[in-house]
Amino acid sequence: MSDQVAVIRKKYLSLEPIFQELTNRHWLASEAIAIGRGGIKIVHEATGASCTTIRSGINELKTEAIPNKNRQRKAGGGRKSITEHDKTLLSDLDKLIEPETRGDPENPLRWTCKSAEQIKTTLNEMGHQISERTVNNLLHEMGYSLQGNQKTLEGKQHPDRNQQFRHMERKSRKFLKKNQPVISVDTKKKELVGQHKNMGNEWHPKGNPELVKVHDFPDPNLPKASPYGVYDLSTNTGWVSVGTDHDTAEFAVETIRRWWLSMGRKNHPNAKKLLIMADGGGSNGSRNKLWKTELQKLADELNMEISVCHFPPGTSKWNKIEHRMFSCISMNWRGRPLTNYETIVNLISNTTTKNGLKINCMLDKSKYQTGIKITDEQMQNLRLTKKKFHGEWNYKLKPHECK
Repeated sequence: MSDQVAVIRKKYLSLEPIFQELTNRHWLASEAIAIGRGGIKIVHEATGASCTTIRSGINELKTEAIPNKNRQRKAGGGRKSITEHDKTLLSDLDKLIEPETRGDPENPLRWTCKSAEQIKTTLNEMGHQISERTVNNLLHEMGYSLQGNQKTLEGKQHPDRNQQFRHMERKSRKFLKKNQPVISVDTKKKELVGQHKNMGNEWHPKGNPELVKVHDFPDPNLPKASPYGVYDLSTNTGWVSVGTDHDTAEFAVETIRRWWLSMGRKNHPNAKKLLIMADGGGSNGSRNKLWKTELQKLADELNMEISVCHFPPGTSKWNKIEHRMFSCISMNWRGRPLTNYETIVNLISNTTTKNGLKINCMLDKSKYQTGIKITDEQMQNLRLTKKKFHGEWNYKLKPHECK
């Protein structure tokens, strides 16, 4: 080692602890300039810094192209993100954690019950080169947060909950692969119609807020809106029927019928089967006999096999329609009083997202009778087949043969 290289190395080692990226680059450049011919090579040998970094510093000093003093790194500098080199990493990560994603649809944060170490191992087996730390960083970028164990408990847990999630995931992928429609359905919470307070904030001229009633006391005579929605997973489109009467199974199936006639058959001209993802309770509950009876009527009308998968108890907020459609509707009308049905329909219809979500909405003024009893004989006439794995959650209805 030459004396010159040794001197520069000694100086560099003493200054390196206090250097930031900008000052480090310019010190290396100034030493190379002071040496003259061969200075870049000598400084490189002494410090281990790359010749490219030294040349960049020289160019900055000569052209006075000094970056902002508050910015240490040049724009576009530094190591490229792993997702720029591995184009399929994010999509594979999303598919990997999708079946076991949890969270409140009204909150942008989500969580997953899989550990970063498990995810890292699986991704590496799929051909990706990624560390546990990078997995954590990507999860944060995707809107995931760390949650304590108590946050993952939502009511009584069924022992086959995760198995049902995996079954639903496999079923939906099978349908989508064959270009058959998969829809997620649910009822949004009932809304009071009138000059009532709606949570959230909206821009108004200072000192001129929207005036609403002071109290919203329960009153059976007050008009209410029951939005029932259908979300099409493959097309990122939705349909909402705003009911003015009771939320019954008949209303739920009528909404699916309207979606199919208005949007579904156009988006899926070659469809022969339909898969419905639904909650386990309410108007589309797994034990609701009227729900199955009305679905049989729909299968006969459309001459289409209809399969149904219900979410396990206590997991309704994981339904895709909650995260991908209802939460967007809530954000779109936050802070606005739902003064009349026309306002509700317009606000839902104008809900869009940066991912291209489009929603059609229609007011349903039909009357739906409550308390309809379905006899055992009517149930026996259904062409209903239950799966071996939790047939109460997973079943299909075949259309009756045309006479």
